[in-house]
Amino acid sequence: MGFQSVFEQYDWEEVKASIYAKTERDVLYALQSTKRTIEDFKALISPAAVPFLEQMAQASNGLTQKRFGKTVQLYAPMYLSNECNNICTYCGFSLDNKVRRKTLSDKEILEEVAFIKSQGYNHILLVTGEANHTVHAGYIKNAVELISKQFANISIEVQPLEQDEYAMLHESGVYAVLVYQETYHQEVYKQYHPKGKKSNFNYRLDTPDRIGRAGIHKIGLGILLGLEDWRTDSFFCALHLDYLQKTYWQTKYSISFPRMRPAEGIIEPNVIVSDKELVQLICAYRLFNEDVEISLSTRESENFRNNVIPLGITSMSAGSKTNPGGYAVEPESLEQFEISDERNTATIAQLIRNHGYEAVWKDWDRF
Repeated sequence: MGFQSVFEQYDWEEVKASIYAKTERDVLYALQSTKRTIEDFKALISPAAVPFLEQMAQASNGLTQKRFGKTVQLYAPMYLSNECNNICTYCGFSLDNKVRRKTLSDKEILEEVAFIKSQGYNHILLVTGEANHTVHAGYIKNAVELISKQFANISIEVQPLEQDEYAMLHESGVYAVLVYQETYHQEVYKQYHPKGKKSNFNYRLDTPDRIGRAGIHKIGLGILLGLEDWRTDSFFCALHLDYLQKTYWQTKYSISFPRMRPAEGIIEPNVIVSDKELVQLICAYRLFNEDVEISLSTRESENFRNNVIPLGITSMSAGSKTNPGGYAVEPESLEQFEISDERNTATIAQLIRNHGYEAVWKDWDRF
């Protein structure tokens, strides 16, 4: 049955009410616990936990150093295509945005890779829009095989695929697959995704199960912060993570925290998530799960990224481009969203060292 059978046991409004009803006593219990539950996670993301943010931050820092040491892994996203068959109200690649589309050729992929390698990266994230007729599993497989000898780890963030396609990509050298539900609020999901395969809520919800069954080494989860109540959405994402870890226990997991950023033709955020609230969420995830990798992208501001490194972050992107060909081939092509932290890779690597951490240029060892 997969995660869907677990998900259907919960009601959005009941979960939301439960989170907002948490008390100081619930937060203290969660902080003192040595094995935290999903109910403890509710307490840690609740408004009642806000006065305990400093205590949460200190505990999060200690757990992260215990599990990962003083290291932050650096990775580069490389956009292969901005073609997309979906209409999504929050994305610059949305089908209804009348802009020029571009999908990289083999030659262009290698040009982009040459620049990324020159920056020192040994871990790359390949990203596409969701267009099955062009950036299908065969195209992705070709791209992976084209660059596989140049990177220690290749991750992908592409349209949801079938289990046999994930197995094929795993065999070709894909190390990790990132797939975001965007929002777990099923009743309003269709409003944000009115057209295209992505409008199928349950198919997307089942995607991490297909990835797990295919034997992919790592699965990345996340929600788009700004669509719906961040606390309730984060509970469902944590519930999903908890289920996956228990079901596919040999797989590693990561969590990302994308906040909505300006992009061409998109809606304004429905919910504003403050820096303080994002810090609370990062710390809550670390206290809930000391093994999960926590990633922060260049969507966030310089100031925020400067200060959040010790709080539980294990990986960061740097010098990112969110358009196909953005590094070397065609810098002016359509971006998926605007970057906030535009500092180059060397600057971010030095920032990490200034915090007393080591910048790691590939993903964690497979074995």
